[in-house]
Amino acid sequence: MFLFEQIPWYSVLMWFAVLAGLILLNELARLNKWVALFFFVVLPIVLPFTVWKTTAGEGSSVGDWFHWVKVYSSLAGCLGFLALRFVKGLSKNKFALMFPPAILAINIMEAVVRDFQCFGINGLVDGIYTIGGPWNIMNGIAGIINIITITGWMGIFIGKDKKKDMLWPDMLWFWIIAYDLWNFAYVYNCVSDHAFYAGAALLISCTIPAFFIKKGAWLQHRAQTLAFWMMFVMTVPSFVDTSTFAVKSSHNVVALWVVSGLALAANVAVLVYEIITLAKTKRNPLKQELYTELPGYKEVVEVNKA
Repeated sequence: MFLFEQIPWYSVLMWFAVLAGLILLNELARLNKWVALFFFVVLPIVLPFTVWKTTAGEGSSVGDWFHWVKVYSSLAGCLGFLALRFVKGLSKNKFALMFPPAILAINIMEAVVRDFQCFGINGLVDGIYTIGGPWNIMNGIAGIINIITITGWMGIFIGKDKKKDMLWPDMLWFWIIAYDLWNFAYVYNCVSDHAFYAGAALLISCTIPAFFIKKGAWLQHRAQTLAFWMMFVMTVPSFVDTSTFAVKSSHNVVALWVVSGLALAANVAVLVYEIITLAKTKRNPLKQELYTELPGYKEVVEVNKA
């Protein structure tokens, strides 16, 4: 196949099970702060000393610096968002509102650094076969553009219902799709044999809730599903490496060019659209929401601020 080696029917079923499981866990974490604190504080304290010291050690496919940094940066996002949601008055503090875009940008930049690093890697490293090439540079540039096009962080607010979701109305579908394409390309480039689950299923698990369950809360969905996935794969790396359900990349150079090319094209398109919108509205993207006239923005604000 083009992107992956043969995908047996039972791996397809497992892909949907992973997708459903991540969506379900995300919804459980949205129930209240106590459930979320168990997932994002208690488990990460216990697992490193009981499980990860064995499963995510040196030589493991999840034992490199990136996986350890990623699991804790995603958890930092979850906890920071919980604070904004449940600490009274914090969501009104302009400095506190800098945290969501900052942690998002840091997470993207971590992957950009890894993409650039993988440009010079060819062969088996920590159990992952990597083919470095110009596609890594292309996708690294796409990630940088993705950071540049983050807008509207001053418009973040907390929903009025019992779940008190963190809502970011300026983060609309076109930016999310560009992010998804970039992040899939990153996983496909740098952790290629994990891309079937960690690329496709994981990204869709936060995109579906952002489009159909709780609009405006994409970053919250993303942080929580990423944290769940990272904790799972650090605990059971064999699932994506050697299990019956593992699906390997085709390591097709054409596929590497295509996924990174699509990611770069999508992010350039969002950047061009942002520049056009800035020229029309004369708004300052560091201080103002940019897309307030779009229906998606209006829907999030009208539904959740009523």
